Amino acid sequence: SKEFSSTSSTTAVGTLTSRVTRNGNAIVEKDLLNHEDLAGDRGMIDDIFDETYREKEGPKPPLRYVWRNIILMSLLHLGAIFALVLIPSAKIQTLAWAALCFLVSALGITAGSHRLWSHRSYKATLPLRIFLTIANSIAFQNDIYEWVRDHRVHHKFSETDADPHNAMRGFFFSHIGWLLVRKHPDVIEKGQKLDLSDIKADKVVMFQRRYYKPSVVLLCFTLPTVVPWYFWDESIIISFFIPAILRYTIGLNATWLVNSAAHMFGNRPYDQNINPRENPLVSLGALGEGFHNYHHTFPYDYSTSEFGWRFNLTTAFIDLMCLLGLASDRKKVSKEVILARKMRTGDGSHKTG
Repeated sequence: SKEFSSTSSTTAVGTLTSRVTRNGNAIVEKDLLNHEDLAGDRGMIDDIFDETYREKEGPKPPLRYVWRNIILMSLLHLGAIFALVLIPSAKIQTLAWAALCFLVSALGITAGSHRLWSHRSYKATLPLRIFLTIANSIAFQNDIYEWVRDHRVHHKFSETDADPHNAMRGFFFSHIGWLLVRKHPDVIEKGQKLDLSDIKADKVVMFQRRYYKPSVVLLCFTLPTVVPWYFWDESIIISFFIPAILRYTIGLNATWLVNSAAHMFGNRPYDQNINPRENPLVSLGALGEGFHNYHHTFPYDYSTSEFGWRFNLTTAFIDLMCLLGLASDRKKVSKEVILARKMRTGDGSHKTG
């Protein structure tokens, strides 16, 4: 059975087999790829759900609050609210600059940490990897190495105790609460066992990890603030609170909605037995990351959707990079496999659009 294709050809990666697995509270029958073939093409398989994991019996460990994060996140969101009041006083250039900073930083997450480094769904040249690393530091959502580790654990142990933002623990926890408490011991244990050799071998990623804190100070806060203040004489208060604080807060929440809303609200046309949903509103804010039922069903597809550029600016960006010769080897699930999966495990919503 043909499973996914690159830009120029469809690659056969083995047969599909049926196996009973567990995801969250659901016992499901899933079709699994020949993982060795898949690993041979991408270099890793740690984003494929691990059906052998079982949560430990007995009481759950007590919540341990991280008060530093609680205070900082509270101050950040209060600053964002204050920034909203400043918008009518801001120059149009400042608002445009804030939008540009949001777009670039979002691509650092969606096209960078997520689709390139977490899932190896396409290949990027050195100049593109450097750009995405800079964009990732503007986003300030942990360095690429840590982001990839947590995201692969999320896919491999989705909706279990080993999932960093397990949506079974509620909307607030999966949105922001997971950052305000200590990780569940299983998250730490499973994260330490992942094979991250592909990430460690990327010198650009490891350079960012080494100098992450100064890069964030410079790129997430200083640069967005200085540009409007210096080039078009915007007030320093507006320059700081709109392009830096408000833009950063919106970027965080756009990403968090993928973990929360896109795991709870929407239809499940590809696999009704897992929690992730198709949520177009999340896709609009997160540049295409809201097609989440598709993404958890086919995590190796570079588009995270079967619909190309629809509500998916990240896919358009990657396609443009390929056109410019800066990216290549985009993985894409074949139409035949998508349709077969809809018929086999979907909720039937594809029949009504």
